[in-house]
Amino acid sequence: MNKPVLPMSSLSLKLPTADRKIEDYRLAASRTFPAKLEGTLNRVAFSAAHVVADPLADNDPWLTSAIDWDRTIAFREHVWDLGLGVAEAMDTAQRGMGLDWPTSLELIQRSVNAARAKGNALVFSGAGTDHLAVEDAKSIDDVIRAYEEQIAAVEKAGGRIILMASRALAKLGRSADDYAKVYSRVLSQVREPVIIHWLGDMFDPALAGYWGTADLDKAMDTAVAIINANAANVDGVKVSLLDKQREIDMRRRLDPKVKMYTGDDFNYAELIAGDEQGFSHALLGIFDAIAPAASYALSRLAAGDQAGFHDVLGPTVPLSRHIFKAPTRFYKTGIVFMAYLNGHQDHFTMVGGQESTRSTLHLAELFRLADKAGLLSNPELATRRMKTVLAMRGIEP
Repeated sequence: MNKPVLPMSSLSLKLPTADRKIEDYRLAASRTFPAKLEGTLNRVAFSAAHVVADPLADNDPWLTSAIDWDRTIAFREHVWDLGLGVAEAMDTAQRGMGLDWPTSLELIQRSVNAARAKGNALVFSGAGTDHLAVEDAKSIDDVIRAYEEQIAAVEKAGGRIILMASRALAKLGRSADDYAKVYSRVLSQVREPVIIHWLGDMFDPALAGYWGTADLDKAMDTAVAIINANAANVDGVKVSLLDKQREIDMRRRLDPKVKMYTGDDFNYAELIAGDEQGFSHALLGIFDAIAPAASYALSRLAAGDQAGFHDVLGPTVPLSRHIFKAPTRFYKTGIVFMAYLNGHQDHFTMVGGQESTRSTLHLAELFRLADKAGLLSNPELATRRMKTVLAMRGIEP
């Protein structure tokens, strides 16, 4: 369907263009979405949530992380208020790109406690093998022990598990049998059914050849066989391959008890809407940046208003495709920039100094696309903050 055309506002600013010029950009009139869920949802929807860095910490950002815990947990409460679950300590939280395992575990503990105080709000947390340096992993048994250690720590905190892909397993796993050994052993021990995360190498180059092969058709055969063989201990699988047909094909092959959670930040709207043979639930990094719109759109879908669902969620897709463009692993910068524009944090500083991974042109186009989708919750604040960032990069208002 055609994107809605929003009226213009009185706000404007100067933005750089691809031909090295500066344009006068006038904002559209923003759309307003509820701050809390209205109605019900008929999809399980998680936002993989970012962390808010502490900009006043005396640390070395490339080497040690410093978290503003109050703002980080406040953002999760914002997500829960909207009826969404939180996928905790995942790649959106810069896991493996600035956030180490000890800090991730503290984040998980704090988030699980906050969810409990919120009335048992929905939170699943990432358990992987990232405390085991890839160069120190010598055997498949090393990988299994590393998974067991993190799973035990998350379960001790009272958390549910998202079983993250393992860089160490990607290095050591040579066959489908290697992957079956690891996943079957680990899944046999979990306290409650887990979400399995298949993260493509566009998100993490170290995961190339996951499931023991670079052939994605064979990789899917292996993944489906392992998941279906352990279906009693699998809540669902999150697929982040940015390939909608592969997700649909896999969705149709899963045991009926196993949910498909789309991780496709390029095609999520149509995958969530589904077809006559089924649909995907959601576990998405982009839902961090568009949580109010996502919540409202999903509530419209649950109410049987397909047109309303697409009217709200459809215009967010161009923004998401921009944020997640190659190199995709740097998408976290766009997520945090949106949080800054929308007032969820008072600075554009990231763990690991990752605010530097996207260009000025990239951030300017992000601003345009967010505005066109009606996603700037306070346009005056967002415009002022965009001007501040541009001034720091040599573009005077």
